[in-house]
Order: sequence, then C-alpha cells, then structure tokens
Amino acid sequence: MDTLTILALSWQHLLIVGIIILVFFGGRKIPEMMRGLGSGIKEFKDAVKEDETKTPEEPKSNSSSTTP
Repeated sequence: MDTLTILALSWQHLLIVGIIILVFFGGRKIPEMMRGLGSGIKEFKDAVKEDETKTPEEPKSNSSSTTP
C-alpha cells in the first residue's frame, strides 16, 4: 500500500474525529484548550525570535591565568 494513501484524511474522517472530541471534552472545554494551545504557540514563537535576535557571545580567553 502507498504510505500517502494511508495517512490521507478526508473531510469525513475529520468530521468523525471532531465529533468524538466534542463528545469527550464538551463544548465549553474546547475553546479553553484552544486558547491554551494558542498561547503556548505564541510563547514558543516569541522565544524563537528572542533567540534569533541575540548575538552569540565570543568566548573570553584566559591569557592571564597560568597552568601549574
């Protein structure tokens, strides 16, 4: 079998998964979960941007210290 065919989801599959999630978590809990997911993604993106803007520090040489 073709791997892409196995992993492909049609709109019917997505609808069934959505109904199952709605039954398990209920209508009130889903927006809270999505809000938490969105804030987590935002924090991750901010951390990546912050890391990209930092310039790498050059290592300091210890020329004044002598080894015994």
